Amino acid sequence: MRPLATTFHSRLRVPADARRASVLVVVLVTLVLATIALTLFIERATDDLLVETREADARRLRLEAYSALETTLAVLQDFKLVNGGLHSPAEGWGDPLEWAGYTPQGRRRVTVSFEDESGKLSLPKTTHDTFVTLFEAWGLVKSDAERLSDALQQWANPDYVPTSGLDPDYEREKLPYLAPGRTMRSFSELRAIAVARELLFDEAGRPNKLYQRFATTVSLLSFSSSNLNAAPGGTLTAYGMDEAKQALVSDYLLGRGSYRSRGAGFFRNDGEVSQVLGISAPTGLGLEIQALRIRVTVSEGGGEFQLSVVISPNGGATAVTDKAKTRREDGTTPTVSSGVEVAKPTVASALNYPFTLLEIRENEEPLRLPETEEKDPS
Repeated sequence: MRPLATTFHSRLRVPADARRASVLVVVLVTLVLATIALTLFIERATDDLLVETREADARRLRLEAYSALETTLAVLQDFKLVNGGLHSPAEGWGDPLEWAGYTPQGRRRVTVSFEDESGKLSLPKTTHDTFVTLFEAWGLVKSDAERLSDALQQWANPDYVPTSGLDPDYEREKLPYLAPGRTMRSFSELRAIAVARELLFDEAGRPNKLYQRFATTVSLLSFSSSNLNAAPGGTLTAYGMDEAKQALVSDYLLGRGSYRSRGAGFFRNDGEVSQVLGISAPTGLGLEIQALRIRVTVSEGGGEFQLSVVISPNGGATAVTDKAKTRREDGTTPTVSSGVEVAKPTVASALNYPFTLLEIRENEEPLRLPETEEKDPS
């Protein structure tokens, strides 16, 4: 007969197979946790490395981009001096780097593209009636077109008297604010403008097709006339040009129809405009570039650097720099005092630069517009 203590301990003894299984479970759990931790670490490290790589690429390719920009400006200046101004890339400066024989370093690829900002409507210069004509052409009923135009004018001018009786009360919003009393500096301001936030955005607050048309037809810069050589359909419509005359302008500029044998062209003077249209260019349309956007893209391997610059060839365009001129209901204008003394900038000697630089942006995120089946939203 076994002793009682021996029998009790034998019952408590864990079999060897069970002990080994427990160890395996612990090891497997440890491996799983270590794998998860390592995966999270690698993902975080990958993100950090991507940021570092992009910053390194930007530093490496930035100098190339500015070199290509200076070459482009030199070519533009040559054409400006010969032709008395810039009218259209059809003059021959559409590929300035090829014209100048520019060769990028190593295996880098450099491209330059242009967008004539002055082909659009100048927001600070466009009148109420011009906007109404444009909005009606886009399908808005007359009352909505007038209300939208009034809202844009009131946002920029506290003394403006609306024709539609519109009287927005921004001070009673959930987050009260005042109209700035100057034209928009960004299209994002449309979200805060009465009527515009209703007609240019959908129920979820996303930009709609009307917003797309507005953003591609209107420029935030200030200039006296829109360039007929680059005017989209919306600009021509706003200035009262019917579809038949718009088709004639398009055929002439693109070298289509009866102008196919001549190729792409541009208007140099009013005489050429009269030959094509049978009339002079409508008031508000000019023939020279007032504001030109230059986009330089430098790529090498997986790295890329983008540079966007807006220039005014003849100083005819300016950026909006006015300060807010808001006005309360009682007619008073609020003043803001920061209490911080701002140092005056040092005045540099005149450089006699041939162009006025209105804007410089590096690696700018493109304007995301809603998808549309229309090829020409204007």
